[in-house]
Amino acid sequence: MPNQTASMQDVARAAGVSLMTVSRALRNAPKVSEATRERVLVCAQKLGYTTDPNLSRMMHAVRGRKRPRSHATIAVVRDHVADDGLLGPAYQYVSLDDIKSRAYGYGYEVEEFWLGRERLTAKRLQGILSARGIEAVIVSPQSLSLPCSSLDYSRLAAVAFGFAMRTPGLHSCSTSMSLGVQLAAAQLYGRGYRRIGLAVTQWIDNRSLNGYSGGWYQFQAGLSKEERLPILLMPHNDVSRNFSIFRDWFEDHRPDAVISFEWNVPDWISQLGCGIPDDVGFVVHDWTKRSGDYAGIYHRREHVAAAAVDLIHSQLLQHERGVPEVPRHVYFPAGWVDGPSIR
Repeated sequence: MPNQTASMQDVARAAGVSLMTVSRALRNAPKVSEATRERVLVCAQKLGYTTDPNLSRMMHAVRGRKRPRSHATIAVVRDHVADDGLLGPAYQYVSLDDIKSRAYGYGYEVEEFWLGRERLTAKRLQGILSARGIEAVIVSPQSLSLPCSSLDYSRLAAVAFGFAMRTPGLHSCSTSMSLGVQLAAAQLYGRGYRRIGLAVTQWIDNRSLNGYSGGWYQFQAGLSKEERLPILLMPHNDVSRNFSIFRDWFEDHRPDAVISFEWNVPDWISQLGCGIPDDVGFVVHDWTKRSGDYAGIYHRREHVAAAAVDLIHSQLLQHERGVPEVPRHVYFPAGWVDGPSIR
């Protein structure tokens, strides 16, 4: 049975090191060699020594007050690739203001970098981060070529938004779109809609780790065959190029409600002779304040932003750098926003 009365002094004596070294080893501080850290941890385990979490929190607060206030910077890295159709208003980013709001509470500055804009390459950005001592990045991948995947993350604390970048596998934050789609479909079904259609781009589904299609198939499992409409995964990232594909799908299946982009799609429905909401209910797949009166799925981006900063802060405190062996994924349930675009 572990010795409940073992002290840090006992661990220091057994390991042949100072109390300060034991303290640093137990909180994974970088000033302790791996050999010394391992020796301290082995001795602590043999003696049954465990830290008091309340004391640890108090000591962390004390160290924070003693430490001069730093102006560490979190870099927000975004893709700017003009040729892949993902820079239009149909595709939205996590707000820089939401990131700053959380980061400033910890004392961090925030600066945005756009890979591909003004000839900023991953290699050049790497040099800027190194020269300025920036150790933390929040990555917002939104392109097909993913220049952000070329960064060397070995010396960085890093978090990604969503799952557009599969490799390297970083810690990430996102909304669960599987639950979001099911929530929207259930809202529509509960209001009497029986032929509900989902129309998004293939890239949107890929970015969500197939959360849209997975959630859709899960919802449809409980429907009759007559009520199941095939999901439309539009192939062109530039939504405006998908009209003929949408038209064929719409005319073939005659949905009485559509979950899709607020850009282009409402106009297409009108061109096909249907009114919203009299003939067809309409739900925005990614609702923000600019969506106006449309009903929609709310991605809770302010919470996603806050969680990313929290993960960065945790990594910096624990001296964690590089691509994690086991990435942590923080999911938020999507919300529902009602509106007169549905009955």
